[in-house]
This record gives sequence, C-alpha cells and structure tokens, in this order.
Amino acid sequence: MSEPIRYVDRLKTHYESQGFPPYAWTINEDAPLCRLDNPLSECRVSMLTSGGVSSCSAPAWNPHARNDFRLDAVEAGAQSDAFQIHDAYYDHSDADRDLNCVFPIDRLRELAAEGIIGAVAPRLWSGFMGRIYKRRAVIEDHAPALARELTNDEVDLFLLVPA
Repeated sequence: MSEPIRYVDRLKTHYESQGFPPYAWTINEDAPLCRLDNPLSECRVSMLTSGGVSSCSAPAWNPHARNDFRLDAVEAGAQSDAFQIHDAYYDHSDADRDLNCVFPIDRLRELAAEGIIGAVAPRLWSGFMGRIYKRRAVIEDHAPALARELTNDEVDLFLLVPA
C-alpha cells in the first residue's frame, strides 16, 4: 500500500524554499452555523467555486497569482460549456470535460427543477482562487462584501465548492 501524499508538508517545504515565512493556519474557535429558516425545497441557493473557473468571455485566472481577490459573478443561466479553467494546483482534466466537477451549475439547476431546492440564485460566484495570504483582507473586506451581495440576491443557502 502506498503512502498518502503529505500535501500540507509539501506546500510548507515549497513555500519555505521560496523565502516565505511558515504559514499560519487559521484556527476557528467557533463556527456561525445555523439551521435554515425554510425547508430546503423553499431555499434560494448560490455557490462559489475556488477552482479557477471563468467565463470564456472573461479574462482567465492567473494560476500562479497570489492574493487575487477577484470575484466573478456568474449568471445562473450561463451554459456550462461557456467556461474555462486556469489553475495549476490540481488536475482539472475531468473538470475540463465536465465543469460540474468543480462548479456544479447544471446539477444545481436540476435540483431546482426537481423541487429539491427552491431556486437557484440569480448569481453564482467564482473566486478566492487559493494562494491568498492576506486573510485579514478576506475576513474584514472581501467576504463581507460577498455576504452583502448574497443578501441582495436573497440567498438562503450558500455552497462553497473548493477545487
């Protein structure tokens, strides 16, 4: 039996070799989880992928960027074949064939059509594409800005889809 890949150790070694200080992992002492106010079948759902997904009509993500706070709004009706993936930190060959691996846009619409969820929010999201070292900027500025947009879209449930 082969050994598992020590992903975190490899990243630590890689970044230290480039002169970065040791990464200070975020430790959450509490999680503001709460029960849904409505049954899932009545909820408006949005999602965010961090998988380097962008519309073919938008600029591609820079797969080697650091602290890229770009956040793309994606219209809920966008066709899943109208996207490109630019990320160097995972093998996205399966997602290149079926975007739903990292951005399940078609699956979300199917859940709405079947009545499992109430509706797909008018906007879905792609962004926060890894290698963000300025956590304070995310926590204090960018995540609250996204939360305001979700409130504007009357989102009841927000799914995070990491790549």
